[in-house]
Amino acid sequence: MSAKLDRRHFIAAGTSALAMPFVARSASAQAAWPSRQIRMICSYPAGGQTDLLARAYGEFISKQVGKTVVVENKPGASGAIGTAEVARAEPDGHTMLCSISTTYIMNRVVMKTPGYDMDKDLTLVSVIPGAGLLLVANPKTGVKTLDDFVAFARKSGKVNFGTYSAGSSPHMTIHELNKQYGLNIEPIHYRGEAPMWTGMLEGTLDAAMGSYTAAQSVLQSDRGNVFAVHSKKVDAIPTVKTLPEQGATSKFFTVSGFTGWAVPKATPQPVVDRLAELCVAANGDPKVKEVLATFVLEPAIGFKETNALYQRELPIWIESAKSLGLEPA
Repeated sequence: MSAKLDRRHFIAAGTSALAMPFVARSASAQAAWPSRQIRMICSYPAGGQTDLLARAYGEFISKQVGKTVVVENKPGASGAIGTAEVARAEPDGHTMLCSISTTYIMNRVVMKTPGYDMDKDLTLVSVIPGAGLLLVANPKTGVKTLDDFVAFARKSGKVNFGTYSAGSSPHMTIHELNKQYGLNIEPIHYRGEAPMWTGMLEGTLDAAMGSYTAAQSVLQSDRGNVFAVHSKKVDAIPTVKTLPEQGATSKFFTVSGFTGWAVPKATPQPVVDRLAELCVAANGDPKVKEVLATFVLEPAIGFKETNALYQRELPIWIESAKSLGLEPA
């Protein structure tokens, strides 16, 4: 069965779950969990995409299990601070993490001591596959396609390209484009998308890469042209082709990244399975749908599909990250 059909199956199951109470996979699991309120630690600041997803899904889970889900923001160190706290928590399903693929994958490469070992300390429960990130060029460059961008970069000799952090998807994209086309694209690292897109608005960048939602200030003011998307098409701009569709060959351009939930490693599997079911079922909730639509995201996927995606993308992320030559901090 294809991933697409799997996702439809999961969404259908989630919609049905809205109309009837969940039945635990075993009577003992139902009796044991949850026995008190659930802490959902979001390892990024309040008000951002990760936080809004944590709160929307957390509210749905709370309604289903009859216990309060308290979202606590523990930002810092690319998500490592909050993640380390969850890794140390009791593995009883009453502490969850909501974070992104940077935390789950990249930190092992860019940090000497992140405070946790993803594979030994945590279990992924459910994830929301990432949306295609936009590559946007300053209109003065005349760039409309990847070929245009390559030609511009070769003619200019040097291109200032904004990223929202060192080691991020945009940073690795620049590195891979430089390798394939022999370019000299210079990554300009910002602390987040907001200041990066401000750089585009001010005209100090030749190009930048980030999410469709965060880029709206640039696109709506005609200060940027979308010339490609990273790994998958964006429904709102279906005519813009992906990097692979335009000839970019790096394996990194096949990964999407994700936002999702994890629990301490020894959490009982019946509890993990039920949490995954709840996340998938939440896709049918109106508030969850609204947040997903706002950020142009796909629905959450189930436990098996989640871990298959993780295992498939992990080596590609690691290989690309290591090729950056960053010294772990």
